[in-house]
Amino acid sequence: MRARELGIEVGTGVPGPLNAITDVAGVRVGHTTLIEGNGPLRVGRGPVRTGVTVILPHDGEVWEESLFAGCHRLNGHGALTGLEWVRESGMLTSVIGLTSTHSVGVVHDALIAHEVAARGGEHLFWGLPVVGETWDGNLNDINGFHVKPEHVARALATAVDGPVPEGSVGGGTGMVCHGFKGGVGTASRVVPEEQGGFTVGVLVQANHGRRARFQVNGVPVGQVIDVEEVPSPRRPPVPAPSTRPEGAGSIIVVVATDAPLLPNQCDRLAQRAGLGIARTGGVGEHSSGDLFIAFATGNRGLTQGEYGAAEPLAVPLRMLSNSYVNPLFDAVIEATEEAILNAMLQAGTMVGRDGVTAHGLDGHRLVEVMRHYHRGPREG
Repeated sequence: MRARELGIEVGTGVPGPLNAITDVAGVRVGHTTLIEGNGPLRVGRGPVRTGVTVILPHDGEVWEESLFAGCHRLNGHGALTGLEWVRESGMLTSVIGLTSTHSVGVVHDALIAHEVAARGGEHLFWGLPVVGETWDGNLNDINGFHVKPEHVARALATAVDGPVPEGSVGGGTGMVCHGFKGGVGTASRVVPEEQGGFTVGVLVQANHGRRARFQVNGVPVGQVIDVEEVPSPRRPPVPAPSTRPEGAGSIIVVVATDAPLLPNQCDRLAQRAGLGIARTGGVGEHSSGDLFIAFATGNRGLTQGEYGAAEPLAVPLRMLSNSYVNPLFDAVIEATEEAILNAMLQAGTMVGRDGVTAHGLDGHRLVEVMRHYHRGPREG
């Protein structure tokens, strides 16, 4: 169950109808989930606990029509390709992909190949896809390179603008968050009509954090549901090696809004995702890759500006006054926090390679803890 289905409301903002990134009109999300095999690790054979997620930022020709965008790095032990061009141009010019650390290359290439094939291969085309990663090696045969181009194509083909599957799906299949099973999560907020009525949607691939720091609405959940009650993922005893230390993970955050923002304002929205992570107890540890991208659909009809293109000298734009930007900051923070919680609640328990078990965050136990601190839903 998602947080609000349990009666847990994060913040004071109002979610969109789906409480998902797809509440921003035109945004579509697709997953391919790969779960195969059990038992000891055999590199190249499994067990497999991985996948790929794609986010299409609008309903037009994504590679032709750009959107204003920005990005931020909380800690850089990770990869989100294409960000140099986002910083330089202030634009998102591609589909966004999310996957496992060692599958970034194949997803990057497959996104380009898919577009080349769609154009018939007759036209000169170049692209700089945005592809992010988090490390699923605790549960997955990460060095087996199980994500293939056809899995990227499947995610693209199944991308829809409706409810978004969460938890152990797509790129989040093999992830761990705050010592519980992690994965993909999403949430949204709609700012008040008098402040623009804009929608902000967030999608996370959550694979970060330490148990003792995990909080929900300020309640120290990770200290109550500690590793004595619910163990963190660990391999069986010797001779198997130990897992990576807590906090040695990453989180990718994708922020979408229909507000008419310029690139520097998108940078500012992306930066606020870090505050949502902090509210759940994340601190951007030394070995964590915490990378964020934000895009805005409020100005359409933009292009990258190719040499020789028949384009007007100047393009009319709309810009949200900075007097009204604070509600968007609030929305990003709350939606990021809730997306992380949804990822954990939806993930369930997963047994991965070598018997490593990542336990899901039990929603009913979470409600008990929240009520103990007088922060949970009312009984009955």
